[in-house]
Amino acid sequence: MVMGNSLKIYVRAMFLSILQNVGGTAISATKNRKWTSGKRVFLFLVLCSLLFVISGCGYSLHRGSQLPFREIAIGTIENKTVEPKLQDKLSVALTQEFLKQGVTVTPAAPYTLSGVINTFELKILSEKSDVAAEYEVVIQGDFRLNDPSGKISEWKTVGSPFIVSFPATGQLNELIALKEEASLKAMRDTAGEIVATILYQ
Repeated sequence: MVMGNSLKIYVRAMFLSILQNVGGTAISATKNRKWTSGKRVFLFLVLCSLLFVISGCGYSLHRGSQLPFREIAIGTIENKTVEPKLQDKLSVALTQEFLKQGVTVTPAAPYTLSGVINTFELKILSEKSDVAAEYEVVIQGDFRLNDPSGKISEWKTVGSPFIVSFPATGQLNELIALKEEASLKAMRDTAGEIVATILYQ
């Protein structure tokens, strides 16, 4: 099974949350001496199932100490599309995503991430009476990571792993607002995919 990189972070958080809840339940039940053999078997099967699913997807858990680095600089993000300010939005989204994963973003960091946004498209996702009823926002780019030794890692045509869409109905100002909201979500998803690829590859 192949799991999208940005989904790995979500699965990691979900697994740790479930593990904490189950562990808390086990401790509580042990204190109350109500932890029956049937419940112990059920707990064992649940944990084994989670580990099987995660390992089957080619995913492994990472602690903060296992991250490839703890600091990174966001270098130049070039926007080659006609959509304005995408480079600024992606820089902000990348910064937020790295911080969420415990990585500090600072200009003095030994690792530098840079990139080029090559694609911004609004594709017709559905039609009604030969008129566009829903659009999909497609954002893609190429990215490179420079490490302290001078090694360069590159990723081509990275984009959101999810379909991000908005309805093509309503007044013009409503459509503009919906497009902007969908574009921001697609940018956050793209940033999540880039960060997950770098940290959990």
